[in-house]
Amino acid sequence: MPPVAIQLYSLLFKLLLRRRLSSLASSTPSSSFGVSSRTAADHHPSPPSNPSFSGHDAAVATKDLHPDPLSSLHLRLFLPNPQPHASAKVPPPLRRNSFPQPQPPPAGQELSRRASASFSGVVSSSSSSAAYGGYLPSTTGRSASSSAAARRLPVIVQFHGGAFATGAADSAANDAFCRRVARLCDAIVVAVGYRLAPESRYPAAFEDGFAVLKWIAKQANLAACGRTMAARGAGSGGGGADSFGAAMVEPWLAAHADPSRCVLLGVSCGANIADYVARKAVEAGKLLDPIKVVAQVLMYPFFIGSSPTRSELKLANSYFYDKATCLLAWKLFLPEGEFSLDHPAANPLVAGRGPPLKLMPPTLTVVAELDWMKDRAIAYSEELRKVNVDAPVLEYKDAVHEFATLDVLLKTPQAQACAEDIAIWVKKYISLRGHEFSY
Repeated sequence: MPPVAIQLYSLLFKLLLRRRLSSLASSTPSSSFGVSSRTAADHHPSPPSNPSFSGHDAAVATKDLHPDPLSSLHLRLFLPNPQPHASAKVPPPLRRNSFPQPQPPPAGQELSRRASASFSGVVSSSSSSAAYGGYLPSTTGRSASSSAAARRLPVIVQFHGGAFATGAADSAANDAFCRRVARLCDAIVVAVGYRLAPESRYPAAFEDGFAVLKWIAKQANLAACGRTMAARGAGSGGGGADSFGAAMVEPWLAAHADPSRCVLLGVSCGANIADYVARKAVEAGKLLDPIKVVAQVLMYPFFIGSSPTRSELKLANSYFYDKATCLLAWKLFLPEGEFSLDHPAANPLVAGRGPPLKLMPPTLTVVAELDWMKDRAIAYSEELRKVNVDAPVLEYKDAVHEFATLDVLLKTPQAQACAEDIAIWVKKYISLRGHEFSY
């Protein structure tokens, strides 16, 4: 049983969430551009991105990107310090973990505004004299030898929760959670701000998730092309600029991302998106090269079905996300006229959802003891284990839905232990040493 304060907060949370979903249901708007950020019941002001290793969390830098000009799809990148011991080499006048202003690149190699949505951190010909306060890898588009020395980090693609209708990639809670994951796993985290319902119903959010995976693959291919042409002395900008001369390669990913070690991490309804993206990645196969999804983490998935499980009957009125509220969320998310609790997006156990389960990547499932959706997530994990997929389940006692990601619960020992447990298991598949302890 959670503390009394959490129980009271849960009542307020459910009231506000149900009111928000009901107001959205009455408006029934639709938009191809969509909305990728909407305040949740536990909303706090979204922290701005900080592209430098300074401030309250000097170990992780962040930047915001908008890769698709035709939709509201939004990304926030979390980069752990690629040179954690670089402070010993910094001259005395500079603060620890700060980076000197980079030298302007040769003509034709400038990074334009399209290289990042964090416009203050972009060097261009018109603003090369302006001081840049963020981290810019000096190896981007330069010598092949220095580029090879850059430390490569695995990539974790994260999908936030919020019942498909609320939340954001840059919300205070999601920002703190992704920073924690980036530090513990020593990996680049790409938080996906997918389009929300009801403006963009199924399959918009799912397609956004797979579009991000293809975008990361494109970034890796463009960066590799640029390095190859630079090594051959073919001039600058080859493969890295469009017809307008704007840089298309995201410098952080080009310098430090290892797309062959990609992990999908979904929270609540984001777990449904992560599972869909994993299936699409299996179907795409080598078309996604060099992306390789080596594992996925499903944190208290938003699964449901027409045949109620034991936990759905016993815990239907559970904390934060009860069954009635979740049903309303599914009605907002699924297309009008196609509402079904056995929809492939909702029930992982229905037939014909995609490739055979034996082809799925290793899957860690995190469930909470007091979550009414836990039994279906456990059943899905059991089906994966039947076909010899590494699919352990971590169940946390007296925990509620989103116990490790809600703003009010982020600092609890249970939330911190959950993030550490996830990091231990994930390192089994992203570590280059190959002998990490795991479950």
